[in-house]
This record gives sequence, structure tokens and C-alpha cells, in this order.
Amino acid sequence: MTSQTTIDTAGSGDKAPVTPSGATPAKGLRGHPWFTLITVAVGVMMVALDGTIVAIANPAIQKDLNASFADVQWITNGYFLALAVCLITAGKLGDRFGHRQTFLIGVVGFAAASGAIGLSSSIALVIVFRVLQGLFGALLMPAALGLLRATFPAEKLNMAIGIWGMVIGASTAGGPILGGVLVEHVNWQSVFFINVPVGVLAVALGVWILLDHRAEKAPRSFDIVGIVVLSVAMFCLVWALIKAPEWGWGDGKTWLFLVLSVGLFIGFALWETKVREPLIPLALFRSVSLSAGVVLMVLMAIAFMGGLFFVTFYLQNVHGMSPVDAGLHLLPLTGMMIVGSPLAGAAITKLGPRVPLVAGMAFTALAMYGISTLETDTGSGMMSLWFALLGLGLAPVMVGATEVIVGNAPMELSGVAGGLQQSAMQIGGSLGTAVLGAVMASKVDSDLPGNWADAGLPPLTPEQADQASEAVQVGVAPVEQGTPDQIAAQITGVAHDTFISGMSLASLTAAGVAVVAVAVAFLAKRGENADAGGGAVHI
Repeated sequence: MTSQTTIDTAGSGDKAPVTPSGATPAKGLRGHPWFTLITVAVGVMMVALDGTIVAIANPAIQKDLNASFADVQWITNGYFLALAVCLITAGKLGDRFGHRQTFLIGVVGFAAASGAIGLSSSIALVIVFRVLQGLFGALLMPAALGLLRATFPAEKLNMAIGIWGMVIGASTAGGPILGGVLVEHVNWQSVFFINVPVGVLAVALGVWILLDHRAEKAPRSFDIVGIVVLSVAMFCLVWALIKAPEWGWGDGKTWLFLVLSVGLFIGFALWETKVREPLIPLALFRSVSLSAGVVLMVLMAIAFMGGLFFVTFYLQNVHGMSPVDAGLHLLPLTGMMIVGSPLAGAAITKLGPRVPLVAGMAFTALAMYGISTLETDTGSGMMSLWFALLGLGLAPVMVGATEVIVGNAPMELSGVAGGLQQSAMQIGGSLGTAVLGAVMASKVDSDLPGNWADAGLPPLTPEQADQASEAVQVGVAPVEQGTPDQIAAQITGVAHDTFISGMSLASLTAAGVAVVAVAVAFLAKRGENADAGGGAVHI
């Protein structure tokens, strides 16, 4: 199945037919697939990096701006909410107006918002500009995938997505390392200022290299009602997942937002069957493979983001590492994602996505099981083995699920498909942190009183018990100032052992999610529409 595609050869509005993949190559670098890949990778790197780098800067921001703990939470929550809510709509904007334009606007806005955060003198301004970062990040992420889909011929698309996935994985995992170095040796503002020169480079490359690829059947109108309903539904879902650890999963407010999101999603689906040009044509999900790719991306993100969340506490609070040292101990994970993503792209091109996806989720399940066996005294070698295996498992899933989603969507919906892929990842990450956090909290609440009593420690009041449980959930020993050394050592031992038991159960839960994903991966197959957009330039 193919479709006619046109391109704006200089961003001027003049369109020319796309050259088939076997035709004479275009002159110069404009529209060259590999240089297009480099350009979008620079932009995407900023967004992926900011998902994790800021966590390291939060304590310094809190101290410098006299912010409350709730304020600091909003630095992260505001960013992810804006990103998750707007991704699909932003993808539709790219399909309508061209991915080149939306990518460049996204990069400029993201870099400008980053610079504004660095110049902010109040926590309120930091939060406002973080929300703007999320909005502009939502513009450029689906546009990047749309540009790759339109530029690369089918036989090269998987390798391109492999390198794209490598950049996202490496940036996400490398965020704590870079953030630790910048905060430790410069200041917290540098974590945001670094995006300004990167953004300038991405814009310069984009203006010079990117072509505006548009499908002949590109949408010409907007489903305003659909945009509003879907955005509110996404907000309710992500908000419930973000607040569930604070409110509790049994709290009425948590269930209110969850029920609202389900009702709005059902209303959105019904509306999409009636509108002439729907935001997301439901016919997309008739593709079993595309639907499987979306589910796989959610399940992968649950295991990855949820598991990584506790590993960072394990390294810093149980093993006593600095943020930089903790980041360096995660290098095996980062390194295997860097190496494994392009290799996964090559394997998917040769074998199709099913085998690499099944193998990737199986490795992920094994790695999460291995992480569940870590103890307070586990050495760096054993940790590195499981972290490397996790990176090796995640790489083919990141690449394969993306190819399955984008490749099975028509060319004129490549932006929406890119938005679906990113939304699935954001929802999965929020779900992983929330659900695995609940598992951890439940296990700590269950085990801590008994472990505390067995160690012969003084009884705790209900208020002290709650405070101790909250500290132990992140691996911190609740030792008060002036506590004798012997008792402090006992408390630390109890806290770390209880944290390990909670992390073990959470990791086993993540392993179970990965096993379910293995079964889903059997439904995946090569994109039926992958050849529709490829070939603007002969490679």
C-alpha cells in the first residue's frame, strides 16, 4: 500500500513530488536522510534529557528558591503533564502544517523556555516555563518521527529508528550523570542553560537540511471537540497516576479522576466515529500490529521507568553513592542501549519485528528478575550484569514497537502515530512509577513494623511510624539527630533491609509485566505502510 507524497523543497510552499527510492538522488544536503536523522536527534535529545536530568537539580532549586516539596514535585509533574496531554494533538498539527515547521517551532520554544527557567528568580516562574517546555517538547517529538518516516526508504527506516531510539535511551539514562556533574560543579541553572546552544544548533541544522514532507491526503481541518475531549481525558489519567502515591489508590479523588478519564476516552471514541476528519481515525486500531505496538510501548515503559526509579534510590541511599557515581554505575544500561538500538534496527530489517521484540521483552523480564535479587552488599559487577541485560532488552523494544506503530499507520497520519508512540511511553512511565510505587509502599508498610520490633528498637508512635515508612520507601534510614551510633546502625540496617524487600517485590512485578509483553510481542509484524513515505532521496 503506497500513497503519493509531496515535499516543500525549500520551506517556501512550493511542492514537488517525492522521488521514488530508486530514483536519482537529490543534490546537496537538503533532505538527505542521514543528515535529517542527525538534525532531529539533536532536538529529541533535549526533550529526553530533560525528563531525567532535572531530578538531580531539584534539591538545589528547592534550597535556592525556598520552594516547598509540593512546588518541587510540580517542576517534574508540570513538564510530564503538558508533554503527555499534547503529544497526539501536536502530531496532528505536524500532519496538517508540515513536520518541518512544527519541529523547528518546538525546538525554538523548548530552548527559549529552558533559558527562561535558568533566569527565573521564583519557583512559580520555573513551573510555568517547565509547562511550556513540555508543550514545545510535544511539538517536536512526533514531528521528528514524521520526518524520519517521510525521508527514509522502507529498507532503511528501521536502522534510522534504531539510532533515534539510541539517542532517546542514552539521553534518558545519561540525564542523572550530566545533571550531577552540572549541579555539583556549576549550578542548577546550567542544567537548563545547556539546552540553549543545543537548540541553536538544532534550528541551524533544521533550516539548512530539513524538507517539509506532506502526504497528498494530509488533513485539512481540525477536530476541535476531539482535541479537547482527548486532552482532558489524558490529563485526568496522568493526573490520577501522578497523585495516587500521595492520595492513596483507595482514595475517592484518585478514583474520581480515573473514572472521569475512562468516561472521556469512551466519549472520545464515540465522537471520532461521527466527525468527518477525526483526530485519531479509529480504523488505525484495526491493525492488530499497531495496537500491539502501542501496548508494548506502555508495558516496556512500566518496566523501564518504574524499575529505574527504585534503582536510583538503591544506588544513592542504600549504597551511599553520589548522583554522579550512581549515574556511572548505570553506564552498562546506557551503553547497551547505545550499542543495541542500531543493531536492533538491523535485525528488525532482516527478521521483521516479532523475533527481536519477543527476545527484547524476555531479556527485560530476566533483567528485572535479576534486579529483584540485589542485596545491600551486592557488588558493582553483579549490578552491571543486570543493568547491561536490561539495556540489551529495552533497545529492540524501543525500536521495534516504534516501527510497528509508525510503519502500520498511513503516511498522512505519521504525526499522529508518532504522538501515539510517545503518549504510550509517557503513560507507561507514569503508570510504572505509580503502580510499582504502590507495591513498594505496601511492602514497606507491611514489613517495617515487624523488622523494627525484631531488631529490638524502641516502639514508634503512629505518626513516627508513618514518617519512618515514607523515608524507608526511598531507602533513607529514619535516624534522628543525637541517636547513639549503635542504635543508628540498627535503624539503618532495618531500613535498608526493608527497602530491599520492597524493591525486590516491585522488580518482580515489573518482570511479570515484561512477561505479559512477551505474549503481546507475538502479535507484532512489519509495518504495512512503511514504504509509503520512504525515498525522497536515494541513499
